[in-house]
Amino acid sequence: MGRPVREKVDVPVGHKLCRTCGEIKPHSEWHRNATASDGLSTRCKACRAVQGRQDHLKRNYGLTEAERDAMIAAQRGLCVICLDALPVHVDHCHKTGRVRGVLCFNCNSAIGKLGDDPDAVRRAAAYLEGNSWKPILVAPGVYQLPS
Repeated sequence: MGRPVREKVDVPVGHKLCRTCGEIKPHSEWHRNATASDGLSTRCKACRAVQGRQDHLKRNYGLTEAERDAMIAAQRGLCVICLDALPVHVDHCHKTGRVRGVLCFNCNSAIGKLGDDPDAVRRAAAYLEGNSWKPILVAPGVYQLPS
């Protein structure tokens, strides 16, 4: 027994069949690949993007798409910080790599810009609530927030 023979598909000139999604698409929907006999990638751009997202989640966070989707469902489909926007960015601790949840772009960016520092977030909250931040020097180079 040999390898199974693929069914011959009639593909118009300027198009190619994607073996992943099974669709015939124009050459503009394919990335270039200089080493391929036809000069095009083996998967269409859309299929490569799906695989790229899956690989990114697994490589960076150790998550599958199903696990990420379950986290979003557990959060009722909302960002756990603003409770308003769709959660699309996996948030993780940069020191331990532990995944904390899935946030919207703005909230994920905000806590990242605050250095993932809970004290900085508390100071920001105090500032927004109108409490002036007047540190008290308790030792050389050591400041404490007023209570």
